[in-house]
Amino acid sequence: MIRSVRDLDIEGKKVFIRCDFNVPLDEFNNITDDRRVRSAVQTIRYCLDHNCSIILASHLGRPKGAVDEKYSLAPVQMRLKRLLDKEIILALDVVGKDAQEKAQNLQNGEILLLENLRFCKGETANDEEFAKTLADMAEVYINDAFGVCHRAHASVEAITRFFSEKTSAAGFLLQKEVQFSKNLLRRPTRPFVAVVGGSKVSGKLQALVNLLPRVDKLLIGGGMAFTFLKAQGLDIGNSLVEDDLLDEANRVMEEAKKQGVKVYLPVDVVAAQTCSQDATIKFVTVQEIPKGWMGLDIGPATSRLFREALADAQTILWNGPMGVFEIEKFSKGSFKLSHVIAEAHATTVVGGGDTADVVARAGDADEMTFISTGGGASLELIEGKELPGVKPLTNADSENE
Repeated sequence: MIRSVRDLDIEGKKVFIRCDFNVPLDEFNNITDDRRVRSAVQTIRYCLDHNCSIILASHLGRPKGAVDEKYSLAPVQMRLKRLLDKEIILALDVVGKDAQEKAQNLQNGEILLLENLRFCKGETANDEEFAKTLADMAEVYINDAFGVCHRAHASVEAITRFFSEKTSAAGFLLQKEVQFSKNLLRRPTRPFVAVVGGSKVSGKLQALVNLLPRVDKLLIGGGMAFTFLKAQGLDIGNSLVEDDLLDEANRVMEEAKKQGVKVYLPVDVVAAQTCSQDATIKFVTVQEIPKGWMGLDIGPATSRLFREALADAQTILWNGPMGVFEIEKFSKGSFKLSHVIAEAHATTVVGGGDTADVVARAGDADEMTFISTGGGASLELIEGKELPGVKPLTNADSENE
């Protein structure tokens, strides 16, 4: 079992909470979806109730180890202040003079938010020295950032080396995510259908292979579908493709056949010459994508096909949008799928990131059984992988449960 913050004695202690405040921002740096910030509130309030002084840490975007104003956590500070109705101190750096002083002077009941962890190269490099500097700020470590648990980063993995079983645990969000995913795997009600989309095959290929023995049907959409279509000999025009993975895509199809898993690929697409709102679009079958054009969303026939395939599903796992949903012209496929899944009489699990964003925009969030806050992390957990951020928080005697 994963250790919970409830299992620790945190009364009056200085607590370091790794959160996932990687929220989407508009061009004016306003938060467009604060679900990840709201998800952290329960653990923060629990620590406040135990008279702790709290240091919050998170990344935002990919500033690549350099300070970049547009990735500052200032918007998160403002949102937290509103959600908690409490002053939030923002450090001007991560482990520099300002952060160290503010952490040292933090009083019980006060909250300090460190600046974006990824402003330091040591974070993504899982640098032990950087992790120790973070660890030295507090007496207790809580990980509540499920969205990054599949990454061996300094504030997720290396930092746990400086805390014991009595001083490190999972927050409520992380605990809920891990338990839900493990239970889903143990006893999914069948038919179990996985819907996988998004732009890249590379990040999800192994997940597809590992999912095959567990699911009854696999629906593939989004940009990654074109690698599978090209592997079957179709001319896909200028559509997104990963040529080095064509053999792998064929391997997935072969493996599916062996396992008796039905695979559904798009039969038509919304095609355009450019990926923009003012582009001229055509609805074409996947065999007829014109030269120089690219598929940017699934077409109406595919939407109907996918709806039929999902009709008898009892468990649905959805990870990855069906098209470039950020542009209205190419969002219909993802939104229609969202409505179908929301209306299904099934246990519906949405892998976080972009998919959660689609569901929120489509207005279906309340209808889903479970929306994960982590895209890649939820997929890896459902595959049965051990996550670098979860393993150190699991009690040794219960790893085989």
